[in-house]
Amino acid sequence: MHDDRTLVEARLRRVLDERIRPAVYPESVPLQVAVWHAPGEPVPVAEGLAAPVEPIAVGARWGAPWGTSWFRVTGTVPVAWAGRTVEALLDLGFDENMPGFQCEGLVYRPDGTPVKGLNPRNQWVRIGSPAEGGEQVELCIEAASNPVILDYHPFRPTQLGDKETAGAEPQYRLERMDLAVFDETVWQLVLDLEVLGELMAELPVDSARRSEILRAVDRALDAVDLQDVNGTAERARSQLTGVLAAPAAPSAHRISAVGHAHIDSAWLWPLRETVRKVARTTSNMTALIEDEPEFVFAMSQAQQWAWVKEHRPEVWARVKKAVAEGRFVPAGGMWVESDTNMPGSEAMARQFVHGKRFFLDEFGIENDEAWLPDTFGFAAGLPQIIKAAGSKWLLTQKISWSQTNKFPHHTFLWEGIDGTRIFTHFPPVDTYNCSMKGSEIAHAARNFKDKGVARHSLAPTGWGDGGGGTTREMIAKAARLRDLEGSATVVWETPEKFFEKAEREYAHPPVWVGELYLELHRATLTSQARTKQGNRRSEHLLREAELWAATAAVRSGFRYPAEDLDRIWKTVLLHQFHDILPGSSIAWVHREARATYERIAGELNGIIEAAQRTLAGEGSVPLVFNAAPHSRSGVPAGGAGEPAVGGEVSLTARSDGGFVLHNGLLRTEIDARGLVVSVYDLRAERETVAPGCAANLLQLHPDFPNMWDAWDVDAFYRNSVTDLVEADEVGPGEDGVSVRVVRSFGDSRVTQVLSLAPGERRLEIDTEVDWHETEKFLKLAFPLDVHAERYASETQFGHFHRPTHTNTSWEAAKFEACNHRFVHLEEPGWGVAVVNDSTYGHDVTRTVRDTDSGTTTTVRASLLRAPRFPDPETDQGVHRFRHALTPGATIGDAVCEGWRINLPERRVDGERAVEPLVTVAQDAVVVTAVKLADDGSGDVVVRFHESRGGRTEATLTAGFEVAAVVPTDLLERPLGDAPAPHREGGRITLRLRPFELVTLRLKRA
Repeated sequence: MHDDRTLVEARLRRVLDERIRPAVYPESVPLQVAVWHAPGEPVPVAEGLAAPVEPIAVGARWGAPWGTSWFRVTGTVPVAWAGRTVEALLDLGFDENMPGFQCEGLVYRPDGTPVKGLNPRNQWVRIGSPAEGGEQVELCIEAASNPVILDYHPFRPTQLGDKETAGAEPQYRLERMDLAVFDETVWQLVLDLEVLGELMAELPVDSARRSEILRAVDRALDAVDLQDVNGTAERARSQLTGVLAAPAAPSAHRISAVGHAHIDSAWLWPLRETVRKVARTTSNMTALIEDEPEFVFAMSQAQQWAWVKEHRPEVWARVKKAVAEGRFVPAGGMWVESDTNMPGSEAMARQFVHGKRFFLDEFGIENDEAWLPDTFGFAAGLPQIIKAAGSKWLLTQKISWSQTNKFPHHTFLWEGIDGTRIFTHFPPVDTYNCSMKGSEIAHAARNFKDKGVARHSLAPTGWGDGGGGTTREMIAKAARLRDLEGSATVVWETPEKFFEKAEREYAHPPVWVGELYLELHRATLTSQARTKQGNRRSEHLLREAELWAATAAVRSGFRYPAEDLDRIWKTVLLHQFHDILPGSSIAWVHREARATYERIAGELNGIIEAAQRTLAGEGSVPLVFNAAPHSRSGVPAGGAGEPAVGGEVSLTARSDGGFVLHNGLLRTEIDARGLVVSVYDLRAERETVAPGCAANLLQLHPDFPNMWDAWDVDAFYRNSVTDLVEADEVGPGEDGVSVRVVRSFGDSRVTQVLSLAPGERRLEIDTEVDWHETEKFLKLAFPLDVHAERYASETQFGHFHRPTHTNTSWEAAKFEACNHRFVHLEEPGWGVAVVNDSTYGHDVTRTVRDTDSGTTTTVRASLLRAPRFPDPETDQGVHRFRHALTPGATIGDAVCEGWRINLPERRVDGERAVEPLVTVAQDAVVVTAVKLADDGSGDVVVRFHESRGGRTEATLTAGFEVAAVVPTDLLERPLGDAPAPHREGGRITLRLRPFELVTLRLKRA
């Protein structure tokens, strides 16, 4: 039997490849082809259609990197083909192994009507079914010659990732431009044999079902005349009817197939190309929906929908029609499929605000699911954000990529930092590009970890990244798998239908508490530092712009720039996409991101300055505007006033070289090497720096991961380290009360200024790095004399704890992790915070000292990397970072210090102090947004949360007359089941649970 099986499988492969598949198109005639190469960036459709063309022959090379060529193909259907199905076969030079990562095309009628996209697995355009014979054919193709960047292994540095360096060498060769007869019977035979052959390969060798299929396939191949496949295809199909009709077992695993085309909003192509990728794919999917009555397609990322609406109105009309029919489904309810580790609290909330609002405004549809199949891990603060947005489910697939530990569930409840639980599904098919192969379907059934208590899973089905989405072949396979013995069953369903079924059948799923950490792609927390800094600074500028503009609008009639803020928010949210903010895109993407962040900063600073000038009035009184959520310098949070006089700082020389900084609260010693050897907390009478160690220590590691250069850092990078202890200069800073340190290493140079804040327990470190290393990793280390088995890391609307030990493989795998503005370690009664203004990646390690059996806990901030793929010049040039070390810090101090370093005071001369629009009389409660309502009503919206992980009572006081207080969701809609908080005039009292997130709408009288 084993020999028979092997022979049949080998026979099936050869007959399919060499005889049956070629017979799908038994006759063909060439089309005439002409072309116009657009001279620069893509042109409007009307211009491309009207452009003059010149003849081009099949076999000719075409397409400079990132170019656009408009092909015009013409021909006549032979009269002899009347009554038969005719298709155009248009092969631009595709590599069928890489759908989505090469040239693509969108086919138009001469009048500008879009037809469908062209992709490696989708090269046909239907001409007639049946054809009349003699028809004149004319089609236009907008073809993008996107270069192949991804050459999986080894990754090779390439200049093709930016049009400024890519050159003009043609990338492709025109392969085929024909009219052909399409034999649907042969095509159906191909699908019959593929499904059965793939199923047979997955069944146990000695199973009766496998033997049954084997014999049927053998008979079908016997029935095929290899010299007349088209004439004998029906006879061959008849031999397979019985095995294809055998129903699945009642206990079979059940798969909800969702048509899908995961399109990265930027990655190995720029944003402008994603606009066209989406147009091609949506054209394909709307055409497929018209042909296939059971097919359902879901598309996430409201930004991509908005691009279609703005740039391709003719495609948008077809999309709207399909949405109205319930066949083309908005999914996810987010502006983009963002990274969720690094976006700040408000930004993560606004992803849902803008995403859900777009689908509500355009279609009246609200998403209950978050759809993030490819995001690189999930922050522990996300569940309550999903809930606060009015959603209740989450789908992702990426956690299956973890390299060390296999996640124990596929369907479960995910619990976040505040106790919110979200029903979550990881598709066991382990891909978001399912193609309905038998191996994929069998893997989903075998792999599903919740057998016995659940039986449903989801399969996102279709080629992604411009690969064209779902194909007619996938739909044909799914039809055969609807109820087939030996296989899981497959049915097309919306995400909503799947989640309803899954939730109904699994009443008590297991619970996972805390972050969903991806044990891979850890370096995305550091790669492309300028992009990360642009994001962090844009988030805080948006906070300032909304706060001061709202305050000025209520107090002084200032025009609240709602449209500008809406547009800027959407731009920032777009750049939080999971291949932009993580730093894993080509050079072009990050070059444009830098320019975009610079433009945004200019706009937001203009809004801030105009609002502050309105509030301060004309005058010469020096005022400090404090946008942080805590008072400082004698100025209340959200207000402006004359600054309080600070303390003094002294700088003296050390006897053995270096300097001592002293401000009455901290005494900091910096040795002759420019390293911090002591930070003594005078109030607590204890040392911060571990004995025998030095802080502010720059450490350089080799950084050459096994794969995924910009994405990964592997644990072995720690095996080699160079401590940068040699200094070119150590001397007083320009102000005379700081220390300036200059170091050189490799081809790079670092300049640091170390200072104590007057009247504060805070050592500030400003670092400038002129970085010219390759495949290196730069860290900034703080070895601390703290015995801590865990540390706190800020995330959205709170913080959570990670262990400092590596007791298990789960803990050991988290050797690089994400924080926002601070990490905090403490022993009972005393702690230390390390805060930053723009870095995310870090590591914390715990070692036992030989000298006194004490414990050293080392916090290291990740500053810079230098991967060469996909951007060979990643992060070359000058970078500036700000960090601060705060001894004696409570978790509340860490929160305050994190905000302080990210929201510097602004000094404005004016005539009057500015009272806050809203104040909160409880430091544990952090206000993350003060703004005017998005609906233009003039209501003031305030969002805040408990920040320390405990219960608290807070009184919020409005600095204006309040007519009513309405608790809302993130979209500023009333929460029907939420009781109104206690109010006395403008004083509102609330009790908050640990990390509870609250949004209030204050209606103005």
